[in-house]
Amino acid sequence: MKKETPIRVAGRNLGPVRHICAFFHSKAEEYATLRDFIKEGLDAGEKGVHIVDANHCATHRSRLKSDGIDVDSAESKGQLKVTCWEDAYLKDGYFDQDRQLALLENILKEAKADGYPLTRLVANMEWALEEKAGVKDIVEYECRLNNFLPHYPDPVICTYDLSRFSAGIVMDIMRTHPMIIVGGVLQENPLYVPPEQFLREFHGRPQS
Repeated sequence: MKKETPIRVAGRNLGPVRHICAFFHSKAEEYATLRDFIKEGLDAGEKGVHIVDANHCATHRSRLKSDGIDVDSAESKGQLKVTCWEDAYLKDGYFDQDRQLALLENILKEAKADGYPLTRLVANMEWALEEKAGVKDIVEYECRLNNFLPHYPDPVICTYDLSRFSAGIVMDIMRTHPMIIVGGVLQENPLYVPPEQFLREFHGRPQS
């Protein structure tokens, strides 16, 4: 059996648990931390899927190009997909967690069916700050991802701007991710709570 090539992200090899939340204070910090992870995957012939703000797509491509990634070639052959929130989380103008869970799982399945050994998915989560129906379900959605992502080898990184999310949301998001990137370093998350336990507590909270 062929030994799997290690996946490097934020200074460490990634183990079998691959649902990661990444907290940053700026876009510059985010790109500096993730660029080698993104480039490594594309160089290895893996699929790259990036979900970003529509207003940021051009800048995102420019950043990747400045990091030495042949974005045009990767996109033209389907290896790299840069898509916007409106085609994913905010499709039809609102967030539906069941729809998004199905979409994300379908992305991973389709890439595998297309022959890619792995998909490296990076999703910017600031869509949850938009004034759209359903966005308050972000915490439950992140928790529910842990019910199916362990069945896939693909790393999924959810990025958060610490300056824009409240402390309460940040704490809940931390508790729904088994791996975390803080200060540019990947680590196992000691605050992680399994989905069944977290959802039981979450739904038992007083409604505001």
